[in-house]
Parts: sequence; C-alpha cells; structure tokens
Amino acid sequence: MQTPTSLLALALAAIAVSAPVTAQTPPDPVTTLVDQLDLEKYTATIKGLTQFGDRRQGTARNRAALDWIEAQLKQQGCTNTERLRYEFTEPARRNPAQLQPRRAAGPAAQGGGTLFGPRAPIGVNLDPLAQPDERLRALNAELPPLGTGPRESLYCTKVGTTRPDEMIIVSAHMDGLGFGEAANDDGSGTALVMELARILNAPGVTTERSVRFILWNNEETGLNGAHAYVAQRKELQGIESPPGSGRYPEPKWLGVIQHDMLLFDHGRPIPRLDAAGKPVLDAKGQPVYTAPREQRAEADVNVEFQVNSQQADASAKLAWAMRAANEKYATDYPVAVGNRMTNTDSVPFMDHAPAVSVRENERGMHIGAGWNPHWHQPTDLYSTYSDKDFLLGLNAAQTTLAAVAQLVGARGKP
Repeated sequence: MQTPTSLLALALAAIAVSAPVTAQTPPDPVTTLVDQLDLEKYTATIKGLTQFGDRRQGTARNRAALDWIEAQLKQQGCTNTERLRYEFTEPARRNPAQLQPRRAAGPAAQGGGTLFGPRAPIGVNLDPLAQPDERLRALNAELPPLGTGPRESLYCTKVGTTRPDEMIIVSAHMDGLGFGEAANDDGSGTALVMELARILNAPGVTTERSVRFILWNNEETGLNGAHAYVAQRKELQGIESPPGSGRYPEPKWLGVIQHDMLLFDHGRPIPRLDAAGKPVLDAKGQPVYTAPREQRAEADVNVEFQVNSQQADASAKLAWAMRAANEKYATDYPVAVGNRMTNTDSVPFMDHAPAVSVRENERGMHIGAGWNPHWHQPTDLYSTYSDKDFLLGLNAAQTTLAAVAQLVGARGKP
C-alpha cells in the first residue's frame, strides 16, 4: 500500500524553481494545459449561467441551472457526474441590519482615514422590484419556499491514474442572490470550475491524482451545501469500495480550492460626484462613496487561508504554491496571499484539509467595506462587467489550473 501523500510535499514541489530550459527540454505540460484557457469560452459560460437569473436556492431556476451545468460537464467529458442530496434545515442567522443597504458607522462613513479607508453602502437586496429589467424581474419572481426542503449540489471527478485515492477539490457555488443575474457572485467562479473540468477531462489528458469539480448549492444561506458534503463524506476518505476494485468514491482530501467572485477589483470607494463635479452628500450632509468605474491598475487575485484553522500551515503552503503558479503561468494579474479566509465554501473543510479561497478582493477587509457595489444587488449582471473584469477571472483560472496541474501531475494535450 502506498504511503499517503502530504500536501506540504506537493506544495513545496510546486513552488520549486524549474530547471533551465534547453534545446532538449520537452514542452512544459502545465503551459500546454493553461494555454487551452480561452477568454471567450470563459465569458460565454458566465453568459450561459445568467439565463437562469440569480439562481436562488430552492427555486425552479436554481434546479434548471443545476441541470444545465450537469449537461455541460457531461458534454465536455466529465461524464461521471453525481449529486449530493441533503436537507436544507435552517438558513444562517443574519443581523437584520445586514439585510438592507447600510453605511459604516464612525469616521470612515464621513470619509475619515481608518485602516479600511472610506466605505460604501453594502447589503443584500431583498426587493424584487429593485430590478428595473422586466424580463429579469419576471425570471426571478419565484421565491424559495419557507422552511426546510431537499437540495442538491453537483460534482464530477477526474480519476487519477496512479493515485486515485487522493484528490484536489476545485469548487465554486452556483446559487446566487439579489434579483440580478449573479454573473460575478458566483457565475464567475462556477464558470472557472467548468472550464477547468473541460480542460482536464479532454481526450489525452491524464492526472496522477484525482481532481473533483464541485458546484455547491446553498452557499448564500450559510454554506449549507459544503457543510452537508463534509458531514456526509469526511469519514469515507481514501476507502476503497468495493475492496479490491481500485475505486475510491471519496479520495483523500489533499486540498480544497474554492472560487467566489472573481471579476471586480476596482479599488476602494471614492466620493460620488454630481454633474457639476461636486461630491454627492447624503441626508446627513456626508459624502456618498462608490466604487471606481475602471479596474484598478493594482488589481490582483486574492488567495486566502484561515490562520487559526487546524490545517493553517498546510493551507498556507497551498496558497503560496498558487502564488508561485501565478507568477509563472498567469498573463496579466498577480496573486496576493492573505490569512483571513471567511464566508466561503472552503471554510467547512479548513480543519480537515488544506483549504484556500480565491477571490477578487480580500473578503473581510475589501468586500465588507463596499469595494464591489454589485455584491448581492440587481446590478450583478453580465453587462455590468468589462473585458478587463473578465480577464481578471481568466487569470484566476490560469492560476488555479497551473497549481492543480502541478499538484496532481497532469499530462497531455487537449
């Protein structure tokens, strides 16, 4: 029996500097795979997801989106799709103040200097009439039933050739909120997972270890889909079933890479100006802040782990391996590593396996300070985002694909 692999060893190997290229050096298999990523295909997948509106959990549009995603995965070669069924029992409790747009209290609300800088209004849009597009408003009209009910998440697996008992999980959540199209939150992450599934399941591509591509449900209600997966499957890791078959329904979790909002890094809020170029003031006479219109020059991909998790050291190694992969294989935007992962589907895993979150901004500092005004809003539409925004998402895909390809020993040309 083979000794289980340490993700620390894999991550350190991924960080290692490559040997100099010579005339005899064969083509880099990672470059070959990363080159298959295509901006038009990535954006087309996001556009395809928006046909189902905000894909709110518990609704017919959510179930239709899940069926569409499954059909796309099968068409692209990831044919062994499965659904994790669970009972949605209780949404996360929210402070009522978080359910409506709000301004931060204190000096930041008045434009004063703080650690976070100026803040813009944040909140969850709960008013369907706030969506001005009548077609989209009608599409999103159904509300989820109150109380409990059955739900499903979807996954498929690229089975490893030599270590099928070990895997990296690449994930995103497919449900949304806010009566828009959930193009960024989290169509951008869902499309990334689907694109990586397409490339790694192409004919001729092999991986030594397994890769599981998971699309969570019920993220917006408190990470319920991811919590259900961990509860149902953590004790099944690495068990051959049936014995002697060489099949591992739940390979050992070597690492979890979650993707959640990847398009919008326009920087900290700035004062909103009127037609005369003067600052717009609120009812209290204080400046109103909003995000800049253009992607900032310092835009980056944020990879975060949780510093106080039981797997913090290995998670940090995974994060730095992703940064190293970004430096070598991504084309436009760098990676920034942080240690405050929160409010995302990798959190249920963080004490059981190395886990990181890939985002457009730091979750705790930037998103919470209103750096993305479309978060959970009717304006989270495909048409809201620019080519530079979509390119940021593609760079996240390049980063994850390069890191995963190294960690699982991917080979072959799609």
